[in-house]
Amino acid sequence: MVSVQGGASLAKGLFPAVGAQGAVTLRLVFAAVMMLALWRPWRVPVARGRWASIGAYGIVLGAMNLLFYLSLRTVPLGIAVALEFTGPLAVALLGSRRGLDVVWVVFAVVGVGLLLPLRGAAPVDPHGLLLALGAGVCWALYIVFGKKAGAEGSGQAVGYGTCIAAVVAAPFGVAHAGLHLFSPALLGLGLGVALLGSVIPYSLEMIALSRLPAKTFGILMSAEPAVGAVLGFIILGEHLGALQIAAIVTIIIASAGAVITQRRADPAALPRPAD
Repeated sequence: MVSVQGGASLAKGLFPAVGAQGAVTLRLVFAAVMMLALWRPWRVPVARGRWASIGAYGIVLGAMNLLFYLSLRTVPLGIAVALEFTGPLAVALLGSRRGLDVVWVVFAVVGVGLLLPLRGAAPVDPHGLLLALGAGVCWALYIVFGKKAGAEGSGQAVGYGTCIAAVVAAPFGVAHAGLHLFSPALLGLGLGVALLGSVIPYSLEMIALSRLPAKTFGILMSAEPAVGAVLGFIILGEHLGALQIAAIVTIIIASAGAVITQRRADPAALPRPAD
């Protein structure tokens, strides 16, 4: 979590130079190269019927990153992460038929509601809020398509999917930043963002999942909005008000509660995607 949110903080520092579109392009392009080297998906031919699910997985992965980074232009990191978390939370709750889960739905709705412009006050930029929620929708689709694409080989899904995500984001980055995107100094920062935001956390998550129960992993991951808020304050100097902190806490409670009360652990319900 520290690596992911540290990478997001570093990426936000690139916004003045190449914009959010350029930052996400650098991250995904470098991540794609490293994921290909790590997984070497070409070693096993991809069945023709799997390309559709891998393609859908890659498209939503690229859209999720693009929308999330665009939201960071006007929304503090911790709040953006909390709003994005509503996507996997919805996936976890929609599959449930128990009355107790209504409690977690209420917490999630209250959390988002605390960030909406009410009575003339606008705690969070409405446009950025919608972008972060859109990233959450893409995260939910990422779970759905990712489970299908990875059913017959996670290495192929991750390797090729990240390449497709880079292709989705690259036109926006090039259109916004132009040739400045290929500045040697910026390429070094882009490599750092890809390492912190994708390669390192993905590797750590795979190790953690092999040693922790899925429910424990999900509970720990529910704290990610708080980690984002802390690193946003330390690295980016983003100060949150009491109302915003309360919103993050309620969404964390909803996420952790949904995991704790699951009857059967689902490792894909809440973990942060290695995007």
